[in-house]
Amino acid sequence: MKNITLSIDEDVLAAVRKIAAEKNTTVNAIVREHLNDLAGREDRVKQAVRRIKKLGKSSVLEVGPIAWKRDDLHER
Repeated sequence: MKNITLSIDEDVLAAVRKIAAEKNTTVNAIVREHLNDLAGREDRVKQAVRRIKKLGKSSVLEVGPIAWKRDDLHER
């Protein structure tokens, strides 16, 4: 595991320390959990995009002829 150094506003740090104490954890654990969640979310988004593209390529959906006019869709 790597160590990093962060610069953070004193008021933000004080608020996060209070939250950490209320949750019986540490600021370090909160930051680590947030970064893990962020990294995992990005991976899930990339996987979802790949899956959608794959499904789109394999789709056999065909759109029939347009049998309506614009005015049919909007009451005037």
